[in-house]
Amino acid sequence: MNKAQFIAYLAPHFGDSKKEAARAIDIVFDSIVRNISKGEDVMINDFGKFKKVDRAARKGRNPFTGETIQIKASKKVRFLPAKALKEVISGARKLEAAPKPPVKVVAKPVVKAVAKKPAAKKAVAKKPAAKKAAAKKPAAKKAVKKVVKKAVKKVAKKK
Repeated sequence: MNKAQFIAYLAPHFGDSKKEAARAIDIVFDSIVRNISKGEDVMINDFGKFKKVDRAARKGRNPFTGETIQIKASKKVRFLPAKALKEVISGARKLEAAPKPPVKVVAKPVVKAVAKKPAAKKAVAKKPAAKKAAAKKPAAKKAVKKVVKKAVKKVAKKK
């Protein structure tokens, strides 16, 4: 599971807000890193312990040449799993059911009475449309008359 999948898994617990889930994860990881960098151990019950470990300088071998080299001292992070985590992983203990996200309460929309618009406005809107339709009729009649006249002339020429 990567960070994006982890955020998607936690989002239902934060009201389906991936932004809030990501913020919570960032805060947890940041606090763990800051405390370990100070040298403090971070113990999470039934999960494990994160602690800073000093590694001494030592000698090592270059695997390609076989030459002996000096490895510098360093500081590392070590995770020690808790007993409960080990038991769950080995199968000696069953894991409890995962916490369920809170149930969403969907509010029903309130239906408001809609006031009717005055009928006078509708009548005003229809009158210009009626005038336009009346204006188009004579133009259509003229076009039909022209087509009929042309057809009559063609028939007359053939005779």
